[in-house]
Amino acid sequence: MRFYNAPSPPPACPGVHATPSMNDRPSRPAPSPAADGADAARQALGWLHTARFLTTAAQLHQLPQLDLPEIAFVGRSNAGKSTAINTLTQQTQLAYASKKPGRTQHINLFALGRQGSTDAVLADLPGYGYAAVPLADKQRWQRVMANYLVSRPNLAGIVMLADPRHGLKELDELLLEVIRPRVEQGLPFLILLTKADKLNRTEQNKALQITRLQAGGGTVMLFSALKRQGVEDAALWLRDVVDDAAPAPDDE
Repeated sequence: MRFYNAPSPPPACPGVHATPSMNDRPSRPAPSPAADGADAARQALGWLHTARFLTTAAQLHQLPQLDLPEIAFVGRSNAGKSTAINTLTQQTQLAYASKKPGRTQHINLFALGRQGSTDAVLADLPGYGYAAVPLADKQRWQRVMANYLVSRPNLAGIVMLADPRHGLKELDELLLEVIRPRVEQGLPFLILLTKADKLNRTEQNKALQITRLQAGGGTVMLFSALKRQGVEDAALWLRDVVDDAAPAPDDE
């Protein structure tokens, strides 16, 4: 999304001081695209701030069947997924950030919506690839995640978190292959390159270019919870996904 600065007003003619009548006065200029974009970002962040815990499930069949748009957050255990969710929702403890990455082994759902209503759901999936847990448990959760991403009927979008200092790893690429058919069918997909503040500008641009080649049609953004880089853009992406997934009035 591009934002443009409003054009500067033309210079006043020298020597002319007459006050225009009410009929002659120009109407108030329309808001600039930049102002519209800033307002949309504020609204998107305000909407995300309504996030609240809905339920948790240790198995796929324990998840409630919902008709609401659901956006899944996935990523390696040390990619900063919980921090990103907490930053986007402007809450400190919504998503549990364990000191031992990967120890949380549940799918956690968070409801979104103003005034107690729910119009969308965020799904925080367990981190993968790092936790010091038995191999059988890792493999089981990889199967659960794959089944969720392939079969969850109300899944409206996927956000993958990745550390740009290390790039996409083997498990990230395997996950991309799992979701590729749904992405090719139009499922929105975003890769957030977290901890972008740890890279200089040149390194950030390089990470963006490489990840875009690997994304297979998905959107790629730089993100930093510390510097708040990319927070508004990510919030707008999430809001747009939900708006696009909402049924038209004639379909209700």
